[in-house]
Order: sequence, then C-alpha cells, then structure tokens
Amino acid sequence: MTTAILIIFCVVYAGMILGGLPFLQLDRTGIALLGAIALISVDAMSVEQAAAAVHLPTLVLFFSFMVLSAQMRLGGVYTWVARRVAELPLSPPQLLGALVFLVGALAAVFSNDIVCMAVAPVLIDSCRRRRLDTVPFLLALACAANIGSALTLIGNPQNMLIGQSLRLPFGGYVREALIPVLLALAAAWGLIAWQVRGRWQVAGAEAGSQTEQRAQDMQLDVWQAAKGLAVCVALLLAFVYAPWPREHVALTAAGILLMSRKLHSNKMLGLVDWELLVLFVGLFVVNAAFQQTGVSERIVADLAARGFDLHQPGPLFLATFGLSNVVSNVPAVMLLLPMATHPLAGPILALVSTLAGNLFIVGSIANMIVVDSAARRGIAIDWRRHARAGVPVTLVTLAICAGWVWLRLAALNAPG
Repeated sequence: MTTAILIIFCVVYAGMILGGLPFLQLDRTGIALLGAIALISVDAMSVEQAAAAVHLPTLVLFFSFMVLSAQMRLGGVYTWVARRVAELPLSPPQLLGALVFLVGALAAVFSNDIVCMAVAPVLIDSCRRRRLDTVPFLLALACAANIGSALTLIGNPQNMLIGQSLRLPFGGYVREALIPVLLALAAAWGLIAWQVRGRWQVAGAEAGSQTEQRAQDMQLDVWQAAKGLAVCVALLLAFVYAPWPREHVALTAAGILLMSRKLHSNKMLGLVDWELLVLFVGLFVVNAAFQQTGVSERIVADLAARGFDLHQPGPLFLATFGLSNVVSNVPAVMLLLPMATHPLAGPILALVSTLAGNLFIVGSIANMIVVDSAARRGIAIDWRRHARAGVPVTLVTLAICAGWVWLRLAALNAPG
C-alpha cells in the first residue's frame, strides 16, 4: 500500500509542477482531487480518514474571506479606490508608489487575487487616459499584491493555512511581518521605478470619455461598501483582541454579509473560488496519506544527518523558497508544515512562500490574473518581461526577509 500511496503522491505533485498531466484535461485542482479519489479507491484511506485529513477551520476561514472580498467587489470599493488613486495629481513615480502601498494594504486584509482582478482593468484604463505605459504599473500591482498579502494571516491562502495550523496569534504575526513587508514594498517600488527610468509616457489616444468615467464612478454602492468595511473592521478587532476562534468569527461575518436585501446570494457565492477550496481538500488528503507512510520523516532525518535540518530557520527558509517555485506556494507550505517547530517557523513559511511568488508568472495566481487581464486589453506581458521585474524584486525582498530572520534569531539567542 505504501508503494501505491507514493505513486499517487508523486503523480499529484508532478501535476503541481507541470500545471497539468499529459493527455488529460486537468488543471492543478483536478489533479489534487483525482489524487484524493485515487487514494480512497485503492483503500489507502477510508472516506472517514480522508474527511478527517481536511483541516476544516482553514477552509472555513478561507471561504469566509472570499465572501467578504465578494462584498467589497460588488460594492464597488476596489474600483472606486483604484480610480481615485489613479486620478491623483502625482508624477508617474509617485503614482507608482501610491499604487504599491495601496494595493499592499488592500491585499493584507482582502484576497490578493480578487484585489488584482478588480484593480487591473481600472488601472489599465487610467494609465491609458494619462498616456502612461501600463506594463510597469501592472507589474507593480502583481508584486505589491503578493508582498502586501504577507502582512497578515488572512492575506492569502497559505498564510491562512499556516496561521490556523500553527495557532499563530494574529497581532503577534503582524508585528513580526510589519517591518519586512514595508521594506519589501518600498524595494519593489524602487526597483520597478528604477527600471523605467523616465520612460513613463507612451503615445496613444485617451481611453474612455468623461461620460464613461462618470458611469463607472457610479458603480460604488455606499451602503454595501460601508457594510463590508464595518464587518471587516469588526473582524480585525475580534482577531486581535477577542479569544474566539478566528474561523467562528469569520463564518459569522460571512453569514451576516449573505443576508442582504439587494445583493443576491448567488452573486456573492458566484465570486467564491470553489476550485481553490477543492484544491485545498485534495492536497490535505494526499499529504495526510503521504505522512502516514513515514517516508517524509525518513527524508527529513536523512537531510538533518547531512547538515540540512528543515526544523532550523536557515534550511526551512531555503526549502520554502525552492519548493514554492517548483510546486507553488500552497502545496509547498502543506509539505513543510510538519517541520515548522521553531518559534520563527510560522513567520518564515508565511513570508518566504509569499515573497517567492513574485519570481515568475506561474509562481502566483495574482501574477496570472494580472497578465490575463492585460492580454484581454491587448497588452502582452510574457514571462521574460515579468521576470525582468519579478526576479530582482524577489531576490531583494527575500534578502530583506533573510536579514529580518537573522536579527530575530540574534534577539532570541541573546542572553537574558
């Protein structure tokens, strides 16, 4: 049975690397689900064992914040904020900086993927209206969304998983991540602005009439926006100060948002990324079966005997970066969570897996959303163009993170 489990595990993670399997119309979600089905079919796990392997609090938290993000999107908040910032009388480098820190702040609280989905079309139209090259701003949008989402335990799926699995305190994690994330956002802004170096303007006609602009501005629903913001503030306060389980509070908030006289529940639930939830379910089952074989413990022990102990911050940092760019950040985190025993392991996993997503387009769903949005507007961003910004941003921000880890280790090991 161990052999069957290992074969299924290897096939699933090969699919995570390739994004699909040869001759089959499967994406990563389909592969993970098929892997879980295969394990049950060959009696490697019972249905009850598979259900027990799913970490329900993480799924509940993730679903709840998808509903909150849907409320903000349907209320027109993202569009309204993005347009107001884009219309500020700022120079292009200043506008880029405002965009980076705004998107970083939004992604820290709401889903970074949905923030990119909502902001990208508005950003493209605004750049064209000002005759600005859209590509640097779109790259900054993707990088800032990834970096900003690392600030909290609700900014992205892997952080939710880490926070729930390791029981990390919400406020304590924010205090740990605040300085490296702020420095990383500033570095991303500086690097992208330096690459452009005065080549901000492009020739082209102004996009969109004033009538169209006013029509889009009217999409803001003040009541729905205020409702979403009020629930968001209440959630954050509860996470920081209340002793209640985060998943309970978030699910209650989602239920309140679904009770609306104007927004139909099918619109709200239609914006929930059900495929990502299924991906989580499949990977939970596959990884649980793999853990039961004992192979992972032997691999970790062999690596430790060779001087690469994944329970220590340095090796964990390197393994997180490497795996995140091979199998993607969520599967990487799931594989490495059993080794997260050091006091700094949770923040290291959360920060490194998120920052690593900027390296290549396929490293983050947010990157792919931005590139796809650009393509639909006739703007081509291939992997080379993305890498020219993504690679230096990733290396510099990870260097900042490594410096933070070194300082925190020095503080932990200091006498007294």
